[in-house]
Amino acid sequence: MKDFHDKVAAITGAGSGIGRALALQLVAEGARVAISDWDADGLAETALLLKEQGAEPHSTVLDVRDRVAVHAWADAVAAHFGAVNLVVNNAGITIFGTVEESPYEDIERVVDVDFWGVVHGTKAFLPHLAASGDGHVVNVSSIFGLFGVPTQSSYNAAKFAVRGFTEALRQELLIARQPVGVTCVHPGGIKTNIVNNATASNAADTAGIARVFNERLTRTTPEAAARTILRGVRRGRPKVLIGADAVAVDLLVRALGASYQRPFAAVSRRLTASLAAPASSKKGSA
Repeated sequence: MKDFHDKVAAITGAGSGIGRALALQLVAEGARVAISDWDADGLAETALLLKEQGAEPHSTVLDVRDRVAVHAWADAVAAHFGAVNLVVNNAGITIFGTVEESPYEDIERVVDVDFWGVVHGTKAFLPHLAASGDGHVVNVSSIFGLFGVPTQSSYNAAKFAVRGFTEALRQELLIARQPVGVTCVHPGGIKTNIVNNATASNAADTAGIARVFNERLTRTTPEAAARTILRGVRRGRPKVLIGADAVAVDLLVRALGASYQRPFAAVSRRLTASLAAPASSKKGSA
């Protein structure tokens, strides 16, 4: 897919962040877009922004965990526009908690959204993408699909699964000579709401974590991330790293192998201690 003019793109998680930025960028490049999110208010805001650009988006409130609903959405988008060329499976959530602390329900929720949502979106749209003659699947993994992080085991599991699923899919389509490209995206720290909206299975200070993440770890805007993703699609890249942090982690993990885990655990320990310190000082001064 060399350009997006008059192409039809479907995007999950389009109510904010990267999904919204992708929709706006695609419309600016002449595409027609279908957007979905389970956040009705955020989705409505995105739709309004698109209409201000002169677009007529197909907008659907959608829970990507619902297989039947995702397939119905894909068929509705294809019927509405007459074809679908691009799907971006972007919707995602995270819940903080160690393996021991996390109830099965929290683990299942993250995996259902972050992995099964990708599977549902891929399988639902794949026939339409192939029929278009110029299709592309973009599945959003994460920097956490490159290395493991304490308290993020369920998110790690889902994002590693997205990576494996997507790499296998790409090879299958190459073997079958299908006219569908495949790209797996690994964003680093992006200024989105995923951490702001996160909950916890433990007593984690989610507000503090979000503050540290936003102040120290987010260096890339959603708009820059969207440009990088679309450039990767145009170039047919199988893997797209977003941000210097994602590039650095990818290189470091490949260089160190499993040995990366000890120093990363030490960093995580220091980060946890730094989050606890303000709370302790506040208690002492009360």
